[in-house]
Amino acid sequence: MPEDAPVSPVPAATVILLRDTDDGLETLLLRRNSQLAFHGGSWVFPGGRVDPEDFDPARPDDIDRAAAVAAVREAKEEAGLDVPVEALMYFSHWTTPVGMPKRFSTWFYLAPAQDAHVEIDGGEIHDHAWHSPHGALEAQRAGEIELPAPTFVSLLGLQDFDSVAAVMTAYTTRSAEIYVPRNQKVPGGRLSLYHGDAGYENEDADLSGARHRLWMVESGWKYERAS
Repeated sequence: MPEDAPVSPVPAATVILLRDTDDGLETLLLRRNSQLAFHGGSWVFPGGRVDPEDFDPARPDDIDRAAAVAAVREAKEEAGLDVPVEALMYFSHWTTPVGMPKRFSTWFYLAPAQDAHVEIDGGEIHDHAWHSPHGALEAQRAGEIELPAPTFVSLLGLQDFDSVAAVMTAYTTRSAEIYVPRNQKVPGGRLSLYHGDAGYENEDADLSGARHRLWMVESGWKYERAS
């Protein structure tokens, strides 16, 4: 393969586990081993790549089903939690931008946490915590935790809900959002353009019009979405 050929994304799956508390909605975040090359030290939802055994032999081309099975498996392996595959709700899909050394095509699912007793694996995962979406975003802004862009944007979408039922009901009637970011360097960090942004197709952030982008800069991350 030529040195400048783009890396093909590997199928992966993530599950956003939700629970109700006296203080409101919480989601489980896991801290990845800081020695890992991909998002080492970051706080993420349970997840990982889709393995061959995740495919149903009777449906070997059903990648959607395999992704759901992988999400369930990863919840068990990384957090010790049992999640019925039928409980998963397709939430969003993220593809790592072109140009990154590792790329993933990741299905994001929502699911109620059936068991709050978390047991991390101690290998890829070194810590865990239940956060309200708003609390996790505040911790990121304060520099207390690191969040990858997909985790950050996902938490933004959940912060206005006060219960698991409210989330699941709302997303029953919403289509999963597809994110194929186009990143570029800007002063103080990076800018990620998403589909629907006026500058997305031409990768020109200065074009006037609709906004759908994430500024990942030293002064603080900012998500913009406006038609």
